[in-house]
Amino acid sequence: MVAGGPYGLEDVLGKAGYLRALLLLAIIPFVWSLPTALMVGEMASAIPSEGGFYVWVRRALGPFWGFQEAWLSLAASVFDMAIYPAIFVAYLSRVAPSWTAGWRGALWALAVVAACALWNLRGAKRVGDGAIGLFCVLMAPFVVLIAVALWKWHAHGAGTLLEPIAAPDIAGAVSVTLWNYMGWDNASTVAQEVDDPQRNYPRAMLGSAALVAVTYILPLLAVGLAGLDAAQFSTGAWTDAARIVVGPALALSVVLGGMINGVGMFNPLMMSYTRIPFAMAEDHLAPHAFTRLNRFGVPWLSVLFCACIWALALRFTFERLISIDLVLYGASLILEFVALVVLRRREPALPRPFRVPGGMAGAVAAGIGPTLLIAFAMYAARAERVLGLNALLFAALVGLSGAVVYTFIRLSRGLAV
Repeated sequence: MVAGGPYGLEDVLGKAGYLRALLLLAIIPFVWSLPTALMVGEMASAIPSEGGFYVWVRRALGPFWGFQEAWLSLAASVFDMAIYPAIFVAYLSRVAPSWTAGWRGALWALAVVAACALWNLRGAKRVGDGAIGLFCVLMAPFVVLIAVALWKWHAHGAGTLLEPIAAPDIAGAVSVTLWNYMGWDNASTVAQEVDDPQRNYPRAMLGSAALVAVTYILPLLAVGLAGLDAAQFSTGAWTDAARIVVGPALALSVVLGGMINGVGMFNPLMMSYTRIPFAMAEDHLAPHAFTRLNRFGVPWLSVLFCACIWALALRFTFERLISIDLVLYGASLILEFVALVVLRRREPALPRPFRVPGGMAGAVAAGIGPTLLIAFAMYAARAERVLGLNALLFAALVGLSGAVVYTFIRLSRGLAV
């Protein structure tokens, strides 16, 4: 749910160059990934409920803010989920450009959405087992690429790593890096479908934080030592790197891995997001039909509804998707850190098998780094436009519409707002 190998890092390298990209990938986990993983580890082990972060915020801040958390997360998912079919199409076009030209690319993206919806209807264990298998397959070409690149290192030295690119875009590189390291809270929404969540969530969060950083840094370091030009990297460029360093056979393997990445990321994230309408429906904040389960325990109507919504954003560009995704996701993440602190104060006796270290001060400090990075992402998105509107204005309107929808739902049910 956080990473599917190095795919998606190409723009970090192309925008920042090797040295800056490696520094970003090494530093941001300590400011962004680790605090978020610690927060999720505590909250998921203390409140292992279906719906995850939505349930945490509702319990800490009340139904209004719980609804806003769900609203912002689902709105962010519209943009986030469109990225992975776009990656699938980008890599497919590397070997068969005629297959993805014009409307054909949209059909392939829709096929990814449909295939993952059918996969999700088979249950959480099928999705989880499939994600592990797909990750191993897509990483295999990079093991070869890293090994051969390091073997060729002696002919190039470290000169390429130190060469700056002509027109660096540091703000863009930071935004793409944040996107590559986000999503730690997504696993929380399926807590009731996880064995021993009190023990397994903290272990999964901290172990994954280290694993993701390694799978990002090693491939970039290796191709830099092999002498590849950073300025040539953009979405899909791992194919060219594999062809230059090893040959056409590995390039084809990387293309197939990129396509697997699109499916492998989309599939578990679909599982995560579709549990939010389910949890909201149980609280009478979404249609009751979303609580219907199939024989595998999957909220099947929620899966089909979300798949249709995500299909509407498939034509946005990669960079624009990341910008608006970060703004909306960032707002929801801040609410989760607020919930962490509020519950520490309001429910000190709540059993917490895992805690963010440092007491109350540690809980407060955990949210500072992510909040500052979210503020930077919002600043970097100030010039982006979505549906003809400034990205920040668009995000503000999404937030305000959440408050309007919540008010309408409460009034329609004859409840106090």
